[in-house]
Amino acid sequence: MKKALKNTIAALLLAVPMSMANASGGGHYEHVELNPRDQVSLQRGAQIFVNNCLSCHSASMMRFNRLKDIGLTEDEIKKNLMFTTDKVGDVMQAHMKPADAKKWFGAAPPDLTLIARSRGSDYIYAYLRGFYKDPTRPTGWNNVVFDKVGMPHVLWEQQGVQAVKLDENGQPIWKDDGHGGKTPDLYWESTGKLTRMTKDGKVITADYDDYVRDLTNFMAYMAEPAQVQRKQIGYVVLIFLFAVMLPLAYFLKKEFWKDVH
Repeated sequence: MKKALKNTIAALLLAVPMSMANASGGGHYEHVELNPRDQVSLQRGAQIFVNNCLSCHSASMMRFNRLKDIGLTEDEIKKNLMFTTDKVGDVMQAHMKPADAKKWFGAAPPDLTLIARSRGSDYIYAYLRGFYKDPTRPTGWNNVVFDKVGMPHVLWEQQGVQAVKLDENGQPIWKDDGHGGKTPDLYWESTGKLTRMTKDGKVITADYDDYVRDLTNFMAYMAEPAQVQRKQIGYVVLIFLFAVMLPLAYFLKKEFWKDVH
């Protein structure tokens, strides 16, 4: 009995750091604040996802009609978000065929339905802001979060172009990242539609950060569409336990033990 109890406690203690790693993606990423109740953000994120991600990546466990949960009507979904099918009950399948993807990129792009749960929202937010120009890569792009990534920067027009400094041999220059690792030494080659450079050379990325935050918010929703309802049910259960079951258990205990005391 004692051994079983010790094993249970050890498993619970191990689950805490594992869940924290899943939430953060396991790296030193800037934390992003998301609001699953912000339907405007979710709708904008859905539009960004469909227009920029769904060409190559599927979300095969997410149906278009679930977007009604974020405040969209069926007509709005069909008119603005459905480009790979005409049935609102279909799942989100990529337009590009897996065989073509493997031929062009070396591997089929992963399904993104659960990426926010497997890697964490902080990871996605950092990844989408971490692309930089790298002439040593086949696509011409690399990523601070995912070194030697095969995916090109599809949002470069919105973000602009960060590039890595090269040494005399044309190889990327790396510097200390402040966490005991290395990170590419980057500079801004050009700004985009959602970034701008001040007179002193500082690049303002607030609009692009908001753009990526909305996309990340939608991907987190897509990974668990019922998370708001789940939390609401959890609050109701806790209230029931403390307001009903705890007093009931207390009075039952008093009734059962009154003759003993």
